[in-house]
Amino acid sequence: MKKGGGILTIIAASISVIMGFITLLIGGIGSAVDGDGADQVIGMGWIGIFLSFITIGFGIGVLVSKTKFPSISVFVLSILAAIFGGTLIAIFMVLSIIGGILSLIGVNKEQNQLQNSDAS
Repeated sequence: MKKGGGILTIIAASISVIMGFITLLIGGIGSAVDGDGADQVIGMGWIGIFLSFITIGFGIGVLVSKTKFPSISVFVLSILAAIFGGTLIAIFMVLSIIGGILSLIGVNKEQNQLQNSDAS
């Protein structure tokens, strides 16, 4: 479960980076035609890209780590990216949230198995 959650997180965050660039494109077009709120859309795109890249890093950390920290970080960063990144990014960050939950469950199972094998 841990590997599946990490892979799901990496894929979802990678697609979110692409969605962030699309958000920047939309904001740029809005800015070119003097649309209201275009600067906010551009800011949301940059925040979404930044948080998505960090989420990719922690998704890789989920795959190699034996602790809960990367899984919890993926969960928190995905929520923040979904809130501050805009709709296009939020759609795929939901998948990353699911990946964070799956990896957290996988880490808990691994730790329980290690404790059971040590007690024997």
